[in-house]
Amino acid sequence: MAKINLLPWREELRQERQRHFYMSLGGTALVAGALLLGVIMLFNGWIEGQEDRNSYLQAEIRALDRKIVQIEELESTREHLLSRKNVVEELQANRNLMVHLFDQLVRTVPEGLRLTSVQQRGPRLTINGLTQSSARVSTYLRNLESSHLFRNPDLSIVEAEGQDTDPDARYRFRVVVQVRPPELGDEYDDEYDDELDYDDDEV
Repeated sequence: MAKINLLPWREELRQERQRHFYMSLGGTALVAGALLLGVIMLFNGWIEGQEDRNSYLQAEIRALDRKIVQIEELESTREHLLSRKNVVEELQANRNLMVHLFDQLVRTVPEGLRLTSVQQRGPRLTINGLTQSSARVSTYLRNLESSHLFRNPDLSIVEAEGQDTDPDARYRFRVVVQVRPPELGDEYDDEYDDELDYDDDEV
């Protein structure tokens, strides 16, 4: 005899399939949510790590900036000290220059010629004087040229004074001469004195 199932089996099968579908959908959603959460946590970890590295780099940059400022201050101090050192060395080198300068001025003046003024501007001397004759001015220029302290003497003015002037000062002259850079040390050679010309010949 055939069996007849009168229960609503199709409806139960449909409901069973729906339950399986919803369960699968929920499981998929859970897995997707877990994966998304894991990805978010991973990215957040990367971001935090990068932020930590950025903070470390910024701290190191600030430290380097402070060191750079200190280096610049040290460089400024070094330049200041070098400048003072150069000034001291220059003073040391020039400490006897004025003594030598006046000594050379006296040694180079021939008889019959006298100096009335000497002006210095940097390495240049402007010398004014009076003389008996123009020939003595030429002698004076040769003496300046022979001196170890002077160079490039240049006669800018030589002219006769009035008729009623002192016979020993009939000509007025002006000479511009360069002072040689001072040598280190206090000693200098006096042998040049033998080369100075004190010729008294007149024009």
